[in-house]
Formats: sequence, C-alpha cells, structure tokens
Amino acid sequence: MDLITKLVCGQTVQSPTVTDMETKRIADENGEVVMTIYRVFPGIDLVFNDIHSQRCVIDHGRTGNVIEIDHCREGRIEREYGDEFFYLAPGDMAIGKRAAGESESYFPLSRYHGITVIVDIESAPRCLSCFLADVFVSPADIAEKFCSNGRCFVARSKPYVEHIFSELYDVPDSIKKGYFKVKVLELLLVLLGMESGEDEADSRSLAKRKVELAKDVSHYLTGHMEEHITVAELANMFHVSQTVLKSAFKGVYGVPVYSYMRTQKMQAAAMLLKQTDMPVMEIAGKCGYDNGSKFAAAFRDVMGMSPNEYRNIATGDVAAV
Repeated sequence: MDLITKLVCGQTVQSPTVTDMETKRIADENGEVVMTIYRVFPGIDLVFNDIHSQRCVIDHGRTGNVIEIDHCREGRIEREYGDEFFYLAPGDMAIGKRAAGESESYFPLSRYHGITVIVDIESAPRCLSCFLADVFVSPADIAEKFCSNGRCFVARSKPYVEHIFSELYDVPDSIKKGYFKVKVLELLLVLLGMESGEDEADSRSLAKRKVELAKDVSHYLTGHMEEHITVAELANMFHVSQTVLKSAFKGVYGVPVYSYMRTQKMQAAAMLLKQTDMPVMEIAGKCGYDNGSKFAAAFRDVMGMSPNEYRNIATGDVAAV
C-alpha cells in the first residue's frame, strides 16, 4: 500500500453551519484522506486529519514563513528536517517550519488521526492579546523559540497540552468558531511557557540510511503479501544484520516486522472487501492465507469484525450483518 494520494485534487465541500471552514476529501484505490480546515484567526488554521493512506501530497495554500504544530492522536506520521527523520506516535507533538506549496507526508501505518495548527507568521496578528486580554502571545516568538536555525521541536505531550488537543475533537457546531479561537490561544500561550529542555528531537531522530532501509523492506513486503518471509531472509536480501534491520524497521514503523505485515495484509484485505466482489477465500490467498479460519481470525483481531461483517457494513448491506 505504498501509494500516493494527492489531496489537492480532492473534492472541497463548504460547511453550511460554520463559516471559514472547508473539507478536502479524496477516496480511491490508494486509500482515503479527509482534512477539515478551520480558519481560526487571520494566518492561523486548525486542521483535523483523518488519513487512511501511506502517502499524501498536500497543499495547505500557505506560503512563506509558516510553522506547523502537529499532534498525533492515532497512527503514525513522519516528519523530515534536514537529514534527520522523526516519527510521531499517539500523544507526540512536533513543531517545525513548513516548506512552501505542496509537501508530501508519509504515514508508516497507512492510518493517521491528528491535528495540525498552521501559523503563517507574516499573516498572523503580531500579538494575540487583541483577541483576549493578558494573552501576550506573539506567533513570531513561537517560531523563534522552536524553529530558529531550522530546528524542530519534538516531545511527548504533557497532560496540560494533551487536554487542549483532546477537547478539540467533540465540539458542537454551534460553538466551534469561538471555541477553536479560545483553544488555539490557550495552546500558543502554553507553548510559549514550555521549557526548551523538553525537546526530544536529538534523542529520537533516525538517520536517513536507516529510514531508507526500513522503507525498502516495507516496499518489498507489500509487493509480496502472498508470501511468508522471515526476518532472516530479509536481512540476507538487504545485506544487513537482523539486529540492524529490526531496529531500523521498528524505528520507522513502531512495531516489529511481523506485526506490521499482519496489519498491512488485513488493511489490504479490507480494501478488497470494500471495493470488489472478490470471494473472501480469494482475498485470503492474496494475503498469504490458505486457511479461511486463520484468515478470519487475523482479520477480526486487526479490524474488530469478521471479513463478511466488514464487507456488509462497508457496502451498506447492514441487514446481512
């Protein structure tokens, strides 16, 4: 499933109840990507990401001096700064400068749910105290603190940061516009007070060669889903030790090779169940299973239901569930 979804070609749907909001959506054989974007302040956007694809090319429409604050709720996302790579897992947060125009994001587990706050330093208010007294927050100061000299800030979110993001997911439409303003102000104020010693970027970075090794292994495995391949065989194939291979792979994907492939196979099976009329046993064979019961058990363990239940729900045949 190492495929690219280009979000800028997706459908844009305007909200009938909340102004300054748009939804960008695309669904095809590569996966599904939905981004809901709220224009909270001039130059400051709040983006909800719901992504079920391994790659996604995105254009947020912001250019110039822009920083991104990313918070991962579920799944995994890659961030590249210079020759180093960082991977955000649930609860992690990153702050860094964003390249102008389109940028490709990589989601190792082919799923990602999270929030991105985009701050255009040139367009955002110089100080946000005009919106709320005593909130003396300057977006330029945030950028200088976390992103000077091309730096990236990466950290596990503290409880007082985590609650800000968690409370953004379940808000009535009638108060979203004002509520998002309050929460973004709260987030920026809290970030300004964070200690620089909380930065884990150096300790959690991965060298490019390790990332390339892990992705090459993943690409090979997803192209041979019907086969059973051991770590020893992979290490021999890529001319590295098993220890190096396992370390690189877990650094990128967050799980061992076996667990990753099991999940990838079930996600591929789910796509086939949803988009084709292919018999379940034929799908099982394409995923390396010649036993229907073992395939059904693996599918239920990963997807939370049987293959037939998943197909019926995905195709709208709820009565058959």
